[in-house]
Amino acid sequence: NASTVTRRGTTIEPIKEIKRHWHFIDLEGQTLGRISTKIAKLLTGKDKIQFSYNHDWGDYVVAINSDKIHVTGKKLKDKIYYRHSGYAGNLKEISLKILMEKDSRKVIYASVYGMIAKNKLKKARMRRLKIFKTANHSYQEKLKGLSPQK
Repeated sequence: NASTVTRRGTTIEPIKEIKRHWHFIDLEGQTLGRISTKIAKLLTGKDKIQFSYNHDWGDYVVAINSDKIHVTGKKLKDKIYYRHSGYAGNLKEISLKILMEKDSRKVIYASVYGMIAKNKLKKARMRRLKIFKTANHSYQEKLKGLSPQK
């Protein structure tokens, strides 16, 4: 192919020629950390042969039923999420249980966000993650024929 670049035996495909697949994951009854690692692996493209750290080979992931995610141990009560505005004495904290009641999508997002490599590709990878509280979503057309993975 004339558009591929070869340097010292490594063939690099142009970004326009990357074929991104869609993955459909049902979070019902899944453990938070275990499913987050699977999602992170799909978003980064680590399951692909041509994976390299400096190229974005990842796929799209649609995750449904985030309200029905499962956590082990006493994490619902003990796990705390922190955020800071930058002003003195303005450290906010919220427990996992309260955050799950407010918006369970943020819990999944934060979990996967912490597992993606901290580099310039992180924002683009996280943009391909679509999380929904229930089984209703707007990607029916993209996911034709796919049944939800567990």
